[in-house]
Amino acid sequence: MDFSLIIPARYTSSRLPAKLLEDINGKPLIEHTYLNALQSSAKRVIIATDDERINTVAKDFNAEVYMTSIDHTSGTSRISEVVTKLELDNDEVLVNVQGDEPMLSPEVIDQVANNLVHSEMDVATLCEKIESESLYFDPNCVKVVYSSRGKALYFSRSPIPAFRKNEEIDLSICCRHIGIYAYRVSFLKKYSQMDNSILEEAEKLEQLTILNEGVDIHVELACGSTGYGIDTKDDLIKVKKELKK
Repeated sequence: MDFSLIIPARYTSSRLPAKLLEDINGKPLIEHTYLNALQSSAKRVIIATDDERINTVAKDFNAEVYMTSIDHTSGTSRISEVVTKLELDNDEVLVNVQGDEPMLSPEVIDQVANNLVHSEMDVATLCEKIESESLYFDPNCVKVVYSSRGKALYFSRSPIPAFRKNEEIDLSICCRHIGIYAYRVSFLKKYSQMDNSILEEAEKLEQLTILNEGVDIHVELACGSTGYGIDTKDDLIKVKKELKK
């Protein structure tokens, strides 16, 4: 499977400011994510950032970096700008790994690229089972529900599916969205013309604009380890411990 990988790397973060430059066992978070991405089958790994501090750090570890506008509200939007600059073919497949996801196994990254092609949908992403009720109720954990053929029905920070009684919660049908996407360049060109939907504005989830436009998103359980994404200080502590192993 021939694909390129772009890491959108925004400096500002409301919950954990400048998190991509946080030191994790001697390397900044963004470097861990970049080095991990290199273990996949991607033919090219690019960092797309809006901040000169990230640009400088990334170049120090010899990454290919593109500077983008500070006005992007999502990683997909940032990647669409890079696509325009690179003048890529419409059929080329791109994988989006968020800068705060340093622990995705290479098999998982390859999986989402393959799923995009085989599903014939416009976008592909992944999920994993939610293992605790505390995570199910956590708004920092984005939930997803999808159909029997892998078509996303909805994403939310709220608990979905919602059970009428707490004692009836069945975690076996509850899934957490993982911060990874695959799409073709042709879709990204269309996405750059989309206005953020009311649903995206409400939940601060870029994928809701895609669903709102009637675009199909393929979802599947990840085939391997995904580790932790970093949204909070507690997440950062957990990742430091895991990567130290």
